[in-house]
Amino acid sequence: MHGETHRRRVGSVRPSHLMFTSGVGSLVDLPNFAVLVRGLDDWDHTHAYGWEPIVEPRLLAEVRRQPAHRNVKELRPAPWTEGLERDPGGPASRVGVPTTPFPSWFRCTACDELVRLDSDMLAFENANPRRPHEARFTHNVGKHKKAKPLAVPARFVLACTDGHLDEFPYAHFVHRGGECPKAENPQLKMEDKGGNVGANVELTCLVCGESRNMRDAGGERGRENLPVCRGRHPHLGTFEPDGCGRSPKPLVLGASNQWFSELLSTLAVPSERGTGELDSLVEKYWEMLEDTPKEGYRTLRQFAPPMRDHFGRWDDDAVHEAVERHRAALEGAQEGGGGAATGHQALRTAEWEALSSPEDHVPTPDFALRRPEGGVPEELRGVFADVVQAERLREVRVLTGFTRLDSPDLDDPLAVQTVRLSREEPTWLPASEVRGEGLFLRVPEELLAGWEKRVGHSQALELHREAYGTYREKRYSDRIKSGFEPMRNWPGARYVALHTLSHLLVRAIALDCGYNAASLSERVYAGTEEDPRGGVLIYTAVPDAEGTLGGLVSQAEPERLVHLVRKALRGAMRCSSDPLCAERLPRAQADFLHGAACHVCLFVSETTCEHGNRFLDRRFVVPIGDPELALYPEVP
Repeated sequence: MHGETHRRRVGSVRPSHLMFTSGVGSLVDLPNFAVLVRGLDDWDHTHAYGWEPIVEPRLLAEVRRQPAHRNVKELRPAPWTEGLERDPGGPASRVGVPTTPFPSWFRCTACDELVRLDSDMLAFENANPRRPHEARFTHNVGKHKKAKPLAVPARFVLACTDGHLDEFPYAHFVHRGGECPKAENPQLKMEDKGGNVGANVELTCLVCGESRNMRDAGGERGRENLPVCRGRHPHLGTFEPDGCGRSPKPLVLGASNQWFSELLSTLAVPSERGTGELDSLVEKYWEMLEDTPKEGYRTLRQFAPPMRDHFGRWDDDAVHEAVERHRAALEGAQEGGGGAATGHQALRTAEWEALSSPEDHVPTPDFALRRPEGGVPEELRGVFADVVQAERLREVRVLTGFTRLDSPDLDDPLAVQTVRLSREEPTWLPASEVRGEGLFLRVPEELLAGWEKRVGHSQALELHREAYGTYREKRYSDRIKSGFEPMRNWPGARYVALHTLSHLLVRAIALDCGYNAASLSERVYAGTEEDPRGGVLIYTAVPDAEGTLGGLVSQAEPERLVHLVRKALRGAMRCSSDPLCAERLPRAQADFLHGAACHVCLFVSETTCEHGNRFLDRRFVVPIGDPELALYPEVP
């Protein structure tokens, strides 16, 4: 959009939104219309001065293990340039994430007529560079040429579980699958009739008089009354050659299930090989060292600032050995042999080793740990085996794809259809980084192992298992035609206990540390049957601040920690929803995967919980019924 009244910039979102709620392929609701974030092919960093790739070698290596991302060379932040505040109409206003208006059907707020964007009946207004959110479309034909009433998006779109998104076929729908007998492009009207039962929206053809209610597009009736999916990806500007064939579902603009991000994230921790600072530097500057022979190190030491400033303590032989070690590790990871963990489980392994290691790490700007003097307080010796204060943490997140209608399953990515971010295989992916602080608590392995034996054959745990199998069967069995395993990726009993403990601590911490609960995140390290672990990391992940105010780290000081843990565990003994909450167990035919848990006692925000408030049960942590089921039969 060009010209003095057609400025490009129409709004703004935070970088974190491009990861969680407003990324590639998503619909972003602006005050007066909606836009669709376009694919990576249309993103342009050429004029985004001052940006640098986000360096996190372990995360990049894991991304490259995915078949669709083998050519990814770097992780990039969103294109952005300083100077927007000083000169809102200057060069900075032309740098950003590209979008396109979607849907392209608009409704006039004065006469209720439906108007297409590509017609000449809409005018775009965006004259004030300091108020881009006031951008709008107006209906400017006929009796409205002078008044120019606002035109808003017609609020229905179509989506399917294969990730396609399309316009709602209003003309096709009104004429019951046929054409208007009196006009090739009939004029339509949309009227909201109100009411409190479903969408009572009446569509009328102003040419032939045919009308139909939007209720006929919902539920089972929609399967009969709507055309099959055309296989459209509007963020890429493509259609599937043979269409999709699935039955699309109508969505209202702003529906939370129109877009789910598929993310990988990791904490920047020292090398898991335990060979020290040099290996961490090689990981960080791998792009510089990957194709440089040892004979070229002398040149790098002279002219490459990273080599000159950071590698002076090691000779060329030591650097070369570290480079070859890292190359071998990457090649082994890409082969994926030996039954090694992949995805976020592989990334969690390095984090667990760094956080649980008894050895002290050299502090860096991205990672600094400290153990409180005296270790675990005497009152909590039977509760925790180790307490670690993470004074500095850096988390990097990368968007690898997205889904529609179904949220992605990190443990079973093949169960849900992932939509690609670009037409061609991408050479980069969008990423963001946040800095913060954290508190790591490790539960004694002998305590967890003994508890697992006690509850392994209990009725309560068996109900959790059955509910999980039924949940997966209902969700995936019609898509995975062969080899479907209902219990695949069952997180295990110890995950339920550790996850519940994490939520109890988050809710207790939020009242004392200065951060609200939505600013806290959790990482539960439960491992697998072959590699059991037992730890919880609670940390800040605030994108618009450094997140290192010290309020969270201070909770690990002995007096504070004893108070915190007692408050969390003793508070878990009661819930104002008891006895309903305390007696709840997951049922095979119910649509929930939690036991004694609810919004009063355990649930936290979606930004905090890594598993959507599933796999929670107070009875597995504290004695609210049978003491044999509790990880801590005696609360400190």
